[in-house]
Amino acid sequence: MEHWSLEDYKSFTDKNIKRNSKYRSNKTSIDGHTFDSLKEANYYSELKLRLQANEINGFCIQPTFILAPSLKYKADFIVFNKDNSTDVIDVKGYRTKEYIAKKKMFEDKFNLKITEI
Repeated sequence: MEHWSLEDYKSFTDKNIKRNSKYRSNKTSIDGHTFDSLKEANYYSELKLRLQANEINGFCIQPTFILAPSLKYKADFIVFNKDNSTDVIDVKGYRTKEYIAKKKMFEDKFNLKITEI
């Protein structure tokens, strides 16, 4: 019978267990950008096609907004539309309490709506 030390067991399990993300999303990389989920990566691909089709003026990936001195909100995208309007986009699979609070603060401070995809 073989006996393992606690360190040996932790080392073995760390190497052999694939950890699932908290919300069951898989990080996905496209064009050197890493997205938190496949859904977000697919939306990025859609935006690239819309830009090539000249449907939008452009877009920005993961812009950060300062809500308070030590509080930030990072959107997934800003889309710059042909009519010079902008859409702040958050690709959501799950709405956390933290996100809901930051969304309200963002919308109150900047007088903009966040579009959830």
